[in-house]
Amino acid sequence: MKIALVSPYDLSYPGGVTSHIAALGPELARRGHTVKILAPSSPPPPEIPGVEVITFGRSVPVPTAGSVARISFSVWQEPRLKATLEAEKFDVVHVHEPLMPFFSIMAVYSSPSMTVGTFHAFNEAGGRGYQVWKPVLGNLAERLHGRIAVSQVAGDYAKRYFPGDYEIIPNGIEVGMFSRPAPKPAGLSPENINLLFVGRVGEKRKGLRFLLAAYSTLKWEYPNLHLTVVGPGVPDADSYRTIGERNIQDVSFVGQVSRTELVSYYQWADIFCTPATGKESLGVVLLEAMAASKPIVATNIPGYAGVITDGHDGLLVPPRDEKALAGAIRRLIADAALSERLALAGRQTVRQYDWGVVASRVLDFYAATASGRISAAATA
Repeated sequence: MKIALVSPYDLSYPGGVTSHIAALGPELARRGHTVKILAPSSPPPPEIPGVEVITFGRSVPVPTAGSVARISFSVWQEPRLKATLEAEKFDVVHVHEPLMPFFSIMAVYSSPSMTVGTFHAFNEAGGRGYQVWKPVLGNLAERLHGRIAVSQVAGDYAKRYFPGDYEIIPNGIEVGMFSRPAPKPAGLSPENINLLFVGRVGEKRKGLRFLLAAYSTLKWEYPNLHLTVVGPGVPDADSYRTIGERNIQDVSFVGQVSRTELVSYYQWADIFCTPATGKESLGVVLLEAMAASKPIVATNIPGYAGVITDGHDGLLVPPRDEKALAGAIRRLIADAALSERLALAGRQTVRQYDWGVVASRVLDFYAATASGRISAAATA
């Protein structure tokens, strides 16, 4: 098949949707399909193996759902986008976040081919934009021949505003990459109890301040406990305040790292912790930690609870609860058998999220949609 993967987000900036597309594209190409990615991108556009990237203008940062999305407002690119879609004669135009202004919306309206949309977003508080623009976006959603959601909560969230059938096909990861032994990264000592956080450091919803508070408590009990923070950005104001008030002096903020380095941090950590407070549709960091056979402490938010079963392949604690967070980390430090059991169960859980499995499910969905077995029409 000839497949277009459409992103509303700037490919030059890391994010869940762009990472998803950048991994799915090569996997589909390896299976003999012709894949082209259409998206806004700040120059130079990234090189993605086996895939042609066609760019349509630059992006601007827009605050959304506790994060910052880099999207394009270049509506004048619509004629070029329409001409490209018509000339390429794609078998499938797969639009990610199909209701996101403006590039995805233009792609759905302009597509002359079978059009599939993947819905990634989730927000416990509801979708203000979806609610306001529901009359317009509802007509757009009806143009999709098939709908995918990356998790059950993402599907339920989209269905709340745009009723219909949503196939649940999750985000994927390269399980083999994260499970292979990697060299020790600088700054991590095997003599320490290494606690790891991975995420965009400056976003409050990632909950770093609560992990810092829990860490400051545990440090009195375990002087060799060490926290490493991996991810772009600088700590938010609340995290800085916690560091100052608790006199925390030995946290390693290593910033954004390469994929190879990221694997090393996971491999050499003893415990992985992600204390996000909400607005997570799935949590790829959970999958990466599972693939690396790490015991996990995570918050009991809908997106995470859809991946982790508490006490089976991780420990879930209430969000914004530093005492519960510290207690769960303490349990893993004190109980090596529990840590090992959770890690082994996580390795079993993560198999269904390998890109090989996920890509096969996407291709099956394309085939079912093309044959008419899948319909995005609203159901009563």
